[in-house]
Amino acid sequence: MNNRRYEQQVMLAMATYMVVLFAVDPLLHATRSLPLKTLLALVPVAPVLYAIALMWRRIRDSDELEQRTNLVALGVATALVSALSLVGGFLSAGGVLRLGGEVLIWVFPVLMLGYGVAYRVVARRYGVDSVCAEDGSPWLPWYFAGTGAAMLAFALYLWGRHGVGAAATLGAAAVFFVALAVWVSRRRARARRQTLDERR
Repeated sequence: MNNRRYEQQVMLAMATYMVVLFAVDPLLHATRSLPLKTLLALVPVAPVLYAIALMWRRIRDSDELEQRTNLVALGVATALVSALSLVGGFLSAGGVLRLGGEVLIWVFPVLMLGYGVAYRVVARRYGVDSVCAEDGSPWLPWYFAGTGAAMLAFALYLWGRHGVGAAATLGAAAVFFVALAVWVSRRRARARRQTLDERR
């Protein structure tokens, strides 16, 4: 699976995830049936599991250098999330923070964020720069921008229904994705300029 196809499928999975979140939330708060509420609460998990399966398949089918890069990055991200979970758990147990069950929703996004950052660092160390690879999808910056816009819209929706506390983290994530879109766009534009200069 090349970069372009992988990114397109991950984009589709995450877009589906955002659409499902919008669709399920009103139904989840409207129903009183416990089995139906359980089913609705778990529906957004399906596209995330699909994205994980895509990632596993890509790592499985890649060469040894790519496998090593991915596994080192995943190890660093796992250590980061484990440390944050430990700190949060002790602060919550000591009464310093009040953490509800909804904080568990953020374990996977923070893991993926840590994995993405660690992958860039490790890939650069091995001389790989997949963010600006020529076979990468040209739609990647638009995907990040669209994800950020969808998260911001959902944060505003949550703010209207449940207050600012429910929307703050999602709003911060939205800003991060928009900033990531700008960063990737600038990196790719710089890489294209360097390629043109080298050809001249």
